[in-house]
Amino acid sequence: MTMPAAIDAVREAFVGLSAEEFDLPARHAFSDSRSLVMAAHHRPTRSTAVKVISIELERDPVITGTVVFSHPDGQFVTDAVPFTTLRTGAVVGVATDLLADEDASHLALLGAGAQAADQIRAVHAVRPLKKLVVFNRNAKKAEALLESMKDELPDTVMDVANDPDEAVESADIVCCATASTVPLFGCDSLKERVHVNAIGSYRPVMRELPEELLATAGVVVVDQVEAALSEAGEIIRAVRSGVLRLESLVELGAALGNPPLKEGRTVFKSVGVAVQDWAVARLLA
Repeated sequence: MTMPAAIDAVREAFVGLSAEEFDLPARHAFSDSRSLVMAAHHRPTRSTAVKVISIELERDPVITGTVVFSHPDGQFVTDAVPFTTLRTGAVVGVATDLLADEDASHLALLGAGAQAADQIRAVHAVRPLKKLVVFNRNAKKAEALLESMKDELPDTVMDVANDPDEAVESADIVCCATASTVPLFGCDSLKERVHVNAIGSYRPVMRELPEELLATAGVVVVDQVEAALSEAGEIIRAVRSGVLRLESLVELGAALGNPPLKEGRTVFKSVGVAVQDWAVARLLA
């Protein structure tokens, strides 16, 4: 499956979510979010996707699990690992296409783990990259990631940054894909016009983005407000402290129907929702 096809499928699913086509129960999290169960049912097609995953940050691979897609003509089962990186990349592609400047071409990626390659592929699919800078605490992992992407991005200048602030300072687009519990960079390190995606944090104790960015961004888009307020540490903290008004959060499906102005810094925060799994599973089916 190509990344552009996955992006189109996920975009369509979020439009459907905004149109109330889905039954989308809250994600079940067990053992301090080390085990997750999520499901989405699409009423018009009577199809359902259910994913069960295990997340252990010290394990390789970090994510293991299974996706089951059921529809009127049958069902199939697939490995959740490549499936999850693809659908997570795809939603970043949707948000980047919506919120980044048309001529954006410089990506800074923070984190070189399992999600990293599909983050790059997704951004490149909607904003062809002239420059890619990666920061990872283990620089050798960042170097290995760039080496693995050379054939896919032959015309892209690639580099490894020494620290996160250096990585983001001239980027048009920033992608955060880490398990950090503290902000990765200072708001002052960003350009005045930049789009930032954050997909790493999925527990209230985790954070990748500085509060100042959320407080001053032109728009903060989330995949789903309910999910963000339950799981996105930076969103929870910013709303509780009062620097981010709850009513200012915009859900991705609504933003696709009524695109916000691309002014100043824009943010997309995703914890992942099951309509993404449904969209990619339906495409596979």
